[in-house]
Amino acid sequence: MSSEEEIIEGCKKGKASSQEKLYQTYSGRMMAVCTRYTRSRFEAEDVFHEAFVKVFQNINAYNGGSFEGWMRRIFVNTAINHYHKNRKYLDQLDYSAVEEKTPTDEDIISSLSGQELLEVINQLPDGYKLIFNLYVVEGYNHREIAEMLNIAEGTSKSQLAKAKSHLKRKLQKLSISENAD
Repeated sequence: MSSEEEIIEGCKKGKASSQEKLYQTYSGRMMAVCTRYTRSRFEAEDVFHEAFVKVFQNINAYNGGSFEGWMRRIFVNTAINHYHKNRKYLDQLDYSAVEEKTPTDEDIISSLSGQELLEVINQLPDGYKLIFNLYVVEGYNHREIAEMLNIAEGTSKSQLAKAKSHLKRKLQKLSISENAD
């Protein structure tokens, strides 16, 4: 088994066997990233393949540090670019009536499996889901999100608040229906 460094060096030299090992090592984790930012498996696969091509094209730019973090940034940026390109086809976001409510019912969340929680998050409207993932999952701050998406920082904050409110309602409905069984 080759070390990560050997695989990266092989990829830099264009070795197909190294590229295949890199793909096998990271494809599951990177597909999960793509799935969080898209509305369908088909769309996630498009972003996934485009991002992997970028990884191989830009691997010579990698110069140390967390390789997975470097890759993840390429995948997240590719997903954001995909979102921007397809934005005109998506429903426009409603920026009015900001609700500054956050979920307080942590018990509902703790009773769900990771997969169930991911399914609920994936039901969020696209704009909410994008900002929720960037802020909560990837750890970007509102200023960084605003720059990436070319929106106002306040819009990022309001979309996160709306996403949390939306999630809270969904989780409460889920909890009520599970308790009714």
